[in-house]
Amino acid sequence: VFPSFHGEDVRKNFLSHILKEFRSKGIDLFIDNDIERKRSWGQTVISLFYEVDPTDVKKQTGKTKGDIKIWKQALVEVAKIARYRSRNWFTDAEMIKDIATDVSYKLNHSAPSSDFDGLVGIESQMTKIGSLLQLDSDEVRKIGILGPPGIGKTSIARSLYNQHSQDFQLNVFIDNIKRKYVIPTCSDDYSVKLYLQKQFMSLLTNETDIKIPHLGIVKDRLKDRKVVVVLDDVDRSVQVEAMANKTCWFGHGSRIIVTTQDRRVLKASGINHIHKDGFKELACENVSLVEALPKLKTHIDRDGEIASILKFSYDALNDEDKHLFLHIACFFNGEQADIVEGCLAKCFLDVTQGLRVLAEKSLISMESRAIQMAELLVQLGRKIVLKQSVSDLGKRQFLNGAVDIGEVLSDDKADCSSVIGIDLKEEEDISCTSERSFERLTNLQFLRISGNGINTQSLNYISQKLRVLVWSEFQMPTFPSSFNPKFLVKLEMQFSDLEKLWDEIRPFNNLKWMDLSDSDSLEELPDLSTATNLQELDLKLDLGDCSSLAEIPSSIGNAVNLKTFLIFNCSSLLEIPSTIATITNLKSLRLSGCSSLLELPFNIETVTNPMCIDLRCCSSLMKLPSSIGNAIYLQKLDLSHCSSLVKLPSSIGNILSLEELKLSYCSSLVELPSSMKNLGRLSNLKLEKCLKLEILLANINLESLGYLNLSDCSLLKSYPKISTDIQELDPWTGRISSLQRLVLSGMKKLLNQKPLGISTKFKACIICADGNENGIADGDENGITDLVQTVYCSITSEGNALTACHKRAGQVVKGHLYIFEVEVETEEMTSTELVFEFLVGYWHIYEERINSKTWEIKECGVLQLQEVPLLSIRVVNEDNEPSYTEIGDKPWNPSKTEKRQEKKSKITGASSGI
Repeated sequence: VFPSFHGEDVRKNFLSHILKEFRSKGIDLFIDNDIERKRSWGQTVISLFYEVDPTDVKKQTGKTKGDIKIWKQALVEVAKIARYRSRNWFTDAEMIKDIATDVSYKLNHSAPSSDFDGLVGIESQMTKIGSLLQLDSDEVRKIGILGPPGIGKTSIARSLYNQHSQDFQLNVFIDNIKRKYVIPTCSDDYSVKLYLQKQFMSLLTNETDIKIPHLGIVKDRLKDRKVVVVLDDVDRSVQVEAMANKTCWFGHGSRIIVTTQDRRVLKASGINHIHKDGFKELACENVSLVEALPKLKTHIDRDGEIASILKFSYDALNDEDKHLFLHIACFFNGEQADIVEGCLAKCFLDVTQGLRVLAEKSLISMESRAIQMAELLVQLGRKIVLKQSVSDLGKRQFLNGAVDIGEVLSDDKADCSSVIGIDLKEEEDISCTSERSFERLTNLQFLRISGNGINTQSLNYISQKLRVLVWSEFQMPTFPSSFNPKFLVKLEMQFSDLEKLWDEIRPFNNLKWMDLSDSDSLEELPDLSTATNLQELDLKLDLGDCSSLAEIPSSIGNAVNLKTFLIFNCSSLLEIPSTIATITNLKSLRLSGCSSLLELPFNIETVTNPMCIDLRCCSSLMKLPSSIGNAIYLQKLDLSHCSSLVKLPSSIGNILSLEELKLSYCSSLVELPSSMKNLGRLSNLKLEKCLKLEILLANINLESLGYLNLSDCSLLKSYPKISTDIQELDPWTGRISSLQRLVLSGMKKLLNQKPLGISTKFKACIICADGNENGIADGDENGITDLVQTVYCSITSEGNALTACHKRAGQVVKGHLYIFEVEVETEEMTSTELVFEFLVGYWHIYEERINSKTWEIKECGVLQLQEVPLLSIRVVNEDNEPSYTEIGDKPWNPSKTEKRQEKKSKITGASSGI
């Protein structure tokens, strides 16, 4: 501290007392008379008016004409800044003590923090949250930091506070609110808010005995002050309402930061600027490291602080939600939410609400409906279950880990009636167990076996209460006769040796998901008459190995709630039973790779809800039933590689909702029905390698197409002709305003060809569908914007490079037209095919290297001009003035790296305009 004073009497009396008090608090004073230090060094100045009034100083009353001008200006400035007035204290001793305390507080908060210098990832988090803070704005802004317990929310908030608190007039960090300020259940709302507001103001103003008579104090005291407030670990909205309810309570530029694991708190408090997850990715990496290095785990959490935070969050749940938390941690982590809801519906009052609570409290996430629990929380849940019985493993609810599972299944005397779930991971193996291993687990409901060592004959003694059975590589040809699937909700037997499930009809009333994929010995499915709740049937089989499965039972029609029907690569399957038409809730029918399938059921029209039908590689399928046109909700139809398909029914034009139609490699397809022009929502049409297809473009609705692939459709009957005037487009091209990608490679025969002479001149053009609206370079993947962007056009024939040209664009601009005029020596050409290839590249000015970038092309065209004498290649330079450059034997050709990255718009044409 540098005290600057005026008057010898101050040095001898008052200043000496100040010096003594400051030194008692560990503050060193350096006597200095230079009031300019504030300007030149940028230091904080606090003025003290001892036995003088600030207004006298400001007005400079009583001063002589000989006062120096700079001294006058300094006095005016000092009178304006924050100050102490000795008249506000009764004694000098009290004043000096308060001044020393306040200066000590300011020094503590102005000292640079190194607390987070070693915290990996903190800088990236500061960058992400910077856009939410907007510290340059004068608005009062409330920011939320949301994430699961122990993930790093407090660390982020503390780092922000340490970095920016000195820029505010007042600042306060209130940590661990939900623990330090526990709200009694019997308290009324008003009393709670008064109590919390008192604690808040006391910490903010450093007044220990502050009085809060009403809830308007915060606004009255702070409405003109720029403050930063951090409310850490909030779990009740009333905590925010008491301390920072409205932005009008604080002065311009104030920032309120709230950390919580409960999304509902932020929503109730009107906080819309939210930074999510904190160090989620970093935490996952650290967990992996901790698991690999047990000693590091002890060091990181030597005081059990993280575990304590996580356990506190668990303890705050009600009993129902605690049980759900343990079910997820020990068995259902990673499952889809609808599967968890179905499997636990009979175990909980409201599983959906319980999942919502856990998600709102950041104990799980449900992105894309998949339930994910952080590894630290999984460890917490399993540790809680472990403590249910440390010595007697059979009294725990769940068993995880090969050691514990092996011990329980090998003990033929222990009481294991408490065990409801077993999860043996794929990488874990146990010692071979007896045939009666499951006999004592009478309440077992959830069983997942991915590892080895469990005797498959033990299934003879499995619990009748089983709700989930997942057994990978099950090595029996059929289930034992004693197996009762009455309560089974999910059956998953991937890669099994099953030939059939059982002979007689078994109760399947609760079954919703059945997955027998990759069971290459499977010959038949069970009778599904009772499977009225079945939602998904997955019979996906790799590499066509299921050569014996020849039919689907007609009882499949009883599965009226079936939504997804997957049968892949069943090479012997001849037909789909007509009873499938009774499944009115079917959304997805996938039969790809069923190479012997001859036709779909004639009454497919009664399946009114399918959104996707996948018939890829059904190489024996010759036609579709005309009733397909009544599938009015169908959005995707994939017939790729249906090599026997000759034509489509005219009724296909009635599927007005169809968005995607794939007919690539339908080598026998002859024509498209004219009704296809009615498909106003069709955005994706693939006709690649349809070698016999005579395409009349007039029969296709082109207005909505975003992607059109006509590659190697050599019998194209009608093709657009572009005028030399770029404004006068053929009517066909005028109808492709939505087209982003047009693939036309391999087109060897086009109409209206012009003869090729010694050389042929072409005009080529493209319009980019993306890029930058205002012509400013977007930069490369590293954000480098010191670039010059260039559009290239190369021409090849039979893989041989003929020539190339380019146009430096500075920056490629969305919607701008780039035109190339290029001449090709064609006298000795043996092929009638030319390939025009466009590439957008950019040159790093300082790094002197070329990269390429993928761009969407909205429109493109090639026009053959009249025969002309051989000319040099014309290159349009940056200022758009023509120049002529001699091209050697090696014209421009992108490298292999550039080719992998480039956008290949291969436009081929023997000579006619495209």
